[in-house]
Amino acid sequence: MASSSSFASNSQYCARWKYDVFLSFRGSDTRRTFTGHLYEGLKNRGIFTFQDDKRLEHGDSISEELVKAIEESQVAVIVFSKNYATSSWCLNELVKIMECKEKENGHMTVIPIFYYVDPSDVRYQRESFAEAFTKHKLRYKDDEGMQKVKRWRNALTAAADLKGHDIHDGNLGNRRNR
Repeated sequence: MASSSSFASNSQYCARWKYDVFLSFRGSDTRRTFTGHLYEGLKNRGIFTFQDDKRLEHGDSISEELVKAIEESQVAVIVFSKNYATSSWCLNELVKIMECKEKENGHMTVIPIFYYVDPSDVRYQRESFAEAFTKHKLRYKDDEGMQKVKRWRNALTAAADLKGHDIHDGNLGNRRNR
């Protein structure tokens, strides 16, 4: 990740990226702990980071502001936590992030962080992810809803297949996902 100041010297990126990093996370799980510290650390290093503190889940779709912020970010850091998949908002955000990664032929870097969750639980939607999807299936019963659930599952699998960081017991491990 490069700082905002390094982008100023490279005009190719100035017009392209508004944010160095977009943080995707379940606020109730990590806002006051890991993600809050990560955001402050990035900010202190001069890395311009989008973190939506005003996120309210009134509906299923993410706001245009968030869509634009994702599209204008060079890197997306996804903090997968126990309750990440309970949020349709987070899952819609994830789908958009993975679409941007694919659309840009990998020019958007996506870094998954597995915060006290096993990467294989994210990949295969087991444990708390399975519980969340059981509820989503009950809520989204029609064809359109089931397509949405399928997109969420595919995005989780694709993101969990990326090389990421695994945090357990306060230790950060850089490992290929299991």
